[in-house]
Parts: sequence; structure tokens; C-alpha cells
Amino acid sequence: MKRITVTAIVCSIVFLSITSSCTSTKDVVYFNSIGSTEIMGKVESLEPVIQANDLLNINVSSLNPAASEIFNVSNPSPTRASNTTATSTVSPAIGYLVDQEGYVQLPLLGRIKAAGLTKKDFQEGIRDQLVRRKLLIEPIVDIRYLNYKVSVLGEVARPSVLTIPNERVTLLEALGLAGDLTIYASRNNVLLIREEEGKKKLTRIDLTSDELFTSPYYYLKSNDIIYVEPNQTKIQSVSPARQWLPVVFSGLTVVFVAIDRLTR
Repeated sequence: MKRITVTAIVCSIVFLSITSSCTSTKDVVYFNSIGSTEIMGKVESLEPVIQANDLLNINVSSLNPAASEIFNVSNPSPTRASNTTATSTVSPAIGYLVDQEGYVQLPLLGRIKAAGLTKKDFQEGIRDQLVRRKLLIEPIVDIRYLNYKVSVLGEVARPSVLTIPNERVTLLEALGLAGDLTIYASRNNVLLIREEEGKKKLTRIDLTSDELFTSPYYYLKSNDIIYVEPNQTKIQSVSPARQWLPVVFSGLTVVFVAIDRLTR
């Protein structure tokens, strides 16, 4: 009888240690409630507004290439964009920096207001000034961001600062570029930090729901920060109590075996 009791206790301990680490598949699967369907999402205001500290590539061309060249001296030579991680060395980019007051200093044109405008509006403003001052004939102005980036932190394979060359990226694409979520990621509580009008806005996103596809946060904006929290399994695995459980279970097993031998 004593032997049966000891065996039952040991089996119970083993069972509890196994079941305490089990996780439902619903906690690790994206969009587990969605079937084959078509989702119409609203894409609004995808073009970002220029802000202070933005770094811009401004390219000016016209019928007179020599006259246009002076406006392009601060622009970098074309390079292949890539992702950067916290351990990478980032080379300083060369371009037109939007100062703290929201202005860009251009040759011949002087300080021009940029903050608060879209790229299209800023391009038209520069072109109009070039024509009005008779500096160029039929100028073409093209503007691109040199620091269009999003940061992905937390429970992903490769926490990174991602440079986005095409200036358009979805939340899922950003997670993919960061190596996807780990098995310990909390998929129903991803934090998105976005700065708008000088205020930081914090939003919680559920990746297990199909509502993401119609969310205004499906497409990311420049300087967005994504933080993926660890789930309870990860938290428990690093807690002092959980770390001591194997030792305690081993000690109890030795004690019960010893008692069983002594009571024979």
C-alpha cells in the first residue's frame, strides 16, 4: 500500500510538471478563426507627413543638367538599402535634414518649410519656387525618405531597426523581416507605439484576430515601434520558482524512493 502511495505521488509530480508547461495551439497561431474569405480594408493616409529630424533625398532635374546639379550636392550616391540590428554599425546618411523648426536649407532657395507637408506638397512647393525665381526651366523634383524606418523589439527572432526603401510596409511584413515571432511571443497583445502630432500613441494589437486586416495599424508609418511581449510560458520559464522546480522534483523523487526502500 505504501509503495502504491509513493508511486502515485511521483506520477502526480511528473504529470503536473508536464501539464504546467503545455500551451494551446490557439495561442501560437495567427488568425486562427479566419477561413477562406475576402477582406476589404481601408487604406487611408498612407503617405507620411514630413517631420522634424527627417532626412530627405531631394533630386532636382531639368532641361539644363548643369544648372540642376547644385541642388543635388547634398544627396548620397544610390546604395542598396538593408536592415540594421542593434549590433550593426550604421553609416551616417547624407541628405537634407529637416531642422527642429521644420525647415530645409536648399542652395539658392534658402530655408523652405517642410514639416507638416506630404512629399507631394513639398515637391510642388520647391518646383514652384524654382520656376518663379527663373532658376530652372520645367524642373522635376523627386523626394524620398532616407530614414524611413520601423523598430521591432521583444520576442522576435531578430530584434531590428528596419530601413524600408519603398516607404510602405505592413505589420506582418515588418515581423517577417525581423525573423517572425518566437514560440514564446504573446500574439494577442502586440504593442504598437506611434508618434503623431508630438504625442506618443500606444495601441494593442491582436494577431490571432482577422480584425488586423481592416485596422488602421495594418500599414505602419515611419518611426513606428513594435514591441512583442513574452507569453506566460516564457515568464514562468525564467521565474526563480520555475527554475527551482526540477531540483525540487528530483529531491522529492530521491526522498520517496528512499522511503520506499526503507519500508520494504
